[in-house]
Order: sequence, then structure tokens, then C-alpha cells
Amino acid sequence: MSKIDNAYQYFLATYGKSLGANKYDTHKRSELRDVYSRMVRVNKNAPLYKIDFTGDVKNFAIDLKEQSRAAQNVVSSLSSDDGNIESVFYKKTAVSSNEGAVKIKYIGGEDVDSGTNFTVGVKKLAKPQVNTGAYLPAQGRDFEEGSYSFDLNSNHKSYEFQFNVNYGDTNNVVQAKIARLVNSSNVGLNAAVVRDGKGNTALQLVSKNTGLSDDENELFSIQSGNSWNEVKKLGIANTSQPASNSEFTLNGSEHSSLANTFTINRDFEITLLDTTPEEKPARIGFKPNTEAIADSVEDLITSYNGFIAVGEKYRGKHTNNQLLNEVHGISRNRAEDLRGIGIDENEDGTLTLDRKRLASAVGPADAKKTFKILNRFKEDLSREANKTSVNPLNYVDKVTVEYKDPKNVFTAPYASSVYSGLLLDLSL
Repeated sequence: MSKIDNAYQYFLATYGKSLGANKYDTHKRSELRDVYSRMVRVNKNAPLYKIDFTGDVKNFAIDLKEQSRAAQNVVSSLSSDDGNIESVFYKKTAVSSNEGAVKIKYIGGEDVDSGTNFTVGVKKLAKPQVNTGAYLPAQGRDFEEGSYSFDLNSNHKSYEFQFNVNYGDTNNVVQAKIARLVNSSNVGLNAAVVRDGKGNTALQLVSKNTGLSDDENELFSIQSGNSWNEVKKLGIANTSQPASNSEFTLNGSEHSSLANTFTINRDFEITLLDTTPEEKPARIGFKPNTEAIADSVEDLITSYNGFIAVGEKYRGKHTNNQLLNEVHGISRNRAEDLRGIGIDENEDGTLTLDRKRLASAVGPADAKKTFKILNRFKEDLSREANKTSVNPLNYVDKVTVEYKDPKNVFTAPYASSVYSGLLLDLSL
């Protein structure tokens, strides 16, 4: 199992922190059926082969699968219902003059005036309620063996938590045990054990919600009856930071909100990230179409260059040159067209964008031709991403053990998942 563990450790260390919620990572049943069908087609006539899993073969598979996933997400974000890229490029894109303090997303329709603009000044961010318990010696034993409980009152609901203290449990063990209990209960709180400069530890409870409505004094409270002495030792009933609302201005007018994310006129989704100088609020408006188009083309190029980077990283190790040959073929087959709209190939095979030439190419006279070229480039990238995601180890050196009998072909839909998912190491 150590070889599998190493693969998962590499995945978590390399991609774990960057993985976040992305609507393109969720799929309909029809999309999942399509993936299954592609796996069946790939394996229907594929020979039985053996792969040497020593070295960084698994790392290559993980890097290629993650690059494929990222490329698929970019393609999905630039695809309308009919698959055409043009209508997506002309969608309105809002922009903030201070992205570090005010993040903006346009969620409205196409009937809003492109000249719409306003200012957002941030005076104070909304904050959650924080209860920080008493700092206790981490290796101390201030709790006697037994069963204890406390009540959490939150949003007009009450929850009872019960925990056991076993013989020899240290303060840190008890605090960690309660933190796991709270986190697994899905009651709107995040719990953690925090440490001070002296090595003492405390249990900290933080509400997931922020702000207080007019009829609220707090977001949650801790109470206990029979176990009050233990709860008092923990100190989790003490509020170290009360919840508070955000305070901001819209075009100079004062406003407040329970949260840091809210909508304006159902057209703009605003996320407050930091305060702004009183004399310099963030200006909100729309990007010019040419800038929005260039940003989207940059995303496509970044995805393309990502495949090149993976191929170059493992060149001459355990991989053949099939990946690089396929990806280079995309740009070389369309080199003349891509150069005509400002996309150039560098000496290392990567692509770069000349925004001025692209802006000229999306003018009224050439827009139809330009979008046709971009649509084909997007489709080529999509095919490569779909192909590599199904079986990335198709691109490594391997030994063919046996070819299938062409007269008696059987499907093996999960054969590639053994390799690409790295769920089972056949060399163990």
C-alpha cells in the first residue's frame, strides 16, 4: 500500500490546497454516461499491457489528469448551450478597480447598460462570532474520567453534545475530541484547537455565519447543567469576538449587510475582502468587450501551455513523446490561422497572445472568421483534455503482454480506471 499512499500524498501536496468548489466539476448523468462510454471505447480493442510503476510514473498520471481537468473546466466556461464560443465571449464581465478589497461578479442579463458604473467603499467587514476557551497546559489532566455534556443554542435551535473523558486523557486530547465532535455535527460552527506562545492549548468555536440581525444578540451560546464545572474549565462559553455586520457605501450612501457577500439589484454579486481608503472607494464597471475576449483567450492558451509543461517535465523519463506530439500538432495544424489573430508559437512550443492583434481581429470586419478559428482551437483542446483524462497512462512507456482476439472482443470499461485513477497498483 505504500506505493499507493505515495501517489495520494503527491496529489494532496501538489493540488490539495488549490482544489476548491467549481461548478464545472459537477456533472449531469448524461455527462457521466459519456465518460463511461468513452472508457468502453478506449478499452474495447486495447491490448493487455504492463507498466513499470517505479519512479514518477504515478506523478505524471496525476499531473496530466489534473491538467486535463483544468482544461475541461476552461472549455466548459467558454461553451454556450450550442457549443459556440462567440456568444460566451460577448457576455458582460464586471471589473473592480480594487480586486483585493471588492470582488465583483456580474450575474444579470444582457439588458444592463454596458456603461453602468458605481463605487463601493468598505468601512468594516462582517465578522463571525468567536468563542475562545481557556488556555490549559496541553499535557495537563484537568478533567476527570467520565461522561459530560453541554448545550449549543444556535439560530433558535438547541443541540446537545456529549463527550467522554477516558483515563489518562490530556487537556489537548479532550479539546481535540470535542473539536472533532462539533465539526462532524454540521451545526454551523467550525471548531479548532489553538495554541498560545507558552504551548498551552484552547478550544475555539467560530460561527460559519457572520453579522447580527436586529433581534439577535449573539449567533450561538454554550450552556450546561451537570457538566458546568467541566465547561467552565474549557471556557468555551466566553465570547472573544462578537459577530458584527459589514459597513460599506454605494456611491457614497451608507449601507450594511449581515455578510460580506451580497447582490445589488440582482445584477452584481459583491464580495468584500478588505477595507478601502475613505477617499478612494473601488470603482465598479464593465470590461470592454475586447479585454474580456482577450482574458478568455488567455485562459485557453494557459490550458494549452499546461499540457506542454507536463510533457516537458517528464520528457525522457518514463514517458514517450506522444503527449507532446499531440499537443504540438494542435497549434502547428492551425499555426497560420492562429498567427492571424495574434496567437504565436514560441521556440519551446508554448503559445503567447498579442492582445493588440487580437483586438484588431475581433473587429466588425473579421470577427466571424476570428471566432471560427477560436472555436476550432477550443474544440481541439477539448478533445485532447477528454482523451488524456480517460487514460493518462496511455502516454507512458509500457510492455504489451497480449493483444485481444479481434474475433472475440470483450469490453473492459474499468481497465483504464485502474491506471488513471491509481486505485489499484497491479505491481504490488
